[in-house]
Amino acid sequence: MTFKHIGTRDTRTRLLAKNVVGSVLIKGWASLVVFLLVPLTLRLLGDYSNGLWMTISTMLVWFDQMDVGLGNGLRNRLATCMAHGEVQQAREAVASTLAMLVAIVVPMAAVLLGVIWATDIYALLNVDAARIADLRQVLSVTVVLFASTFVLRFVGNVFMGLQLPAVNNAIVATGQTLALIGTLIIYALSASGTLFADGQGMLMAIAAANTAAPLIAFAVAYVLTFGRLHPELRPRRSNVSWAVAKELMTMGVKFFVLQVAGIVLFTSSNVLIQHLFSPEAVTPYQIVYRYFTIVMMIFGIVSAPFWSATTDAYERGDMAWIVTSGRRLNLCLAVLMVLIVAMVGISPWFYGIWVGWDVVIPFELTAAMAFYTAIFITSIRYSTILNGCGKLRLQLVMTVTAAVLFIPLSIVAVRAFHTLTALVLVMAAVNLPGLIVNKIQYNKIINHKATGLWNK
Repeated sequence: MTFKHIGTRDTRTRLLAKNVVGSVLIKGWASLVVFLLVPLTLRLLGDYSNGLWMTISTMLVWFDQMDVGLGNGLRNRLATCMAHGEVQQAREAVASTLAMLVAIVVPMAAVLLGVIWATDIYALLNVDAARIADLRQVLSVTVVLFASTFVLRFVGNVFMGLQLPAVNNAIVATGQTLALIGTLIIYALSASGTLFADGQGMLMAIAAANTAAPLIAFAVAYVLTFGRLHPELRPRRSNVSWAVAKELMTMGVKFFVLQVAGIVLFTSSNVLIQHLFSPEAVTPYQIVYRYFTIVMMIFGIVSAPFWSATTDAYERGDMAWIVTSGRRLNLCLAVLMVLIVAMVGISPWFYGIWVGWDVVIPFELTAAMAFYTAIFITSIRYSTILNGCGKLRLQLVMTVTAAVLFIPLSIVAVRAFHTLTALVLVMAAVNLPGLIVNKIQYNKIINHKATGLWNK
């Protein structure tokens, strides 16, 4: 199938539907894997080391976004090339993205390793050296493995640009499955007394298993993608174009700013909790957050194919398809709102079964996270279409503003009320204005009334 034929209206809709169905199955398995990993890792590490590992994982998410938006830029660029049947331009985009990622990751890894070994990393992360003696070694191994994955994971963006997000989901799920297998092996060795009998080396083993697994998955995917599935897109040095790279950077920087602001909004909470409370306090917050990632995951499954499909439709002037897609997303939102309410109701029972009845999760924390989740997925419903249309300026303004306000407001709220619930409510409050602006801009675009800043 050529680029030219992938984006016709009927084919676009069928491809979107297949990706939604495929992603449901893949993400369903992936979510089961994650839910199994949470209590297993907690049991192996204990509250203190587990809270630290969650913080490290969160920091990896931060640095995972440091591709300067190249991944999403490549995604939009490939979708545009598909709409116009531009194979050579697509090949240049792939090769140029890979070259830029390598140029980014080498100095980034060097800086991170320098910070780990040249600073008081224990004080920086508020970690007791007597309890975690090998912190520097753990972080170093994590950085090296993560840096390698950082480059290879662009393969997933290639498939998303080709309107095949289910394939990217499959690669990610494979990595998560390998991480679970590795963790189970560690558990078996620990239980048998073969290794880790005194807990020494356990954090290193968990970190290595969780960072090596996605690297293996993406390395295999890279070989299969450019060796068999899409050899016409295989990155070669001769296809690297700095003009194309500059174009990708121009679009990518906008996505990058959104990503960085999103990092502050959605992932800095772990670090804030660790400093304002303790590493142990990260655990109940993460349990509640991961509980509601069920909803975020479901909506992510449904909305992901709409991004590149919207780019294709927008490039072809097919606004009617975009309007119809918006109605489908609204129906999904309505169903998920009912699910959120139900999840709040059954949460005490679910937590007990999932992580044990000894872990105390305040009900008000669950309710606050449910409120935040409702705001988050509703905002994503509109931003997905806006991203596909390349309308990023207002999102930048609103998201950066929310990110700037989040940390100081969170500190004030936590010090005033001394609860995790206050922090979650601040998360919801700073995201609400962005949701309102996204909805207004979306309505202006589909009604052909967007002018000035509303059309950028």
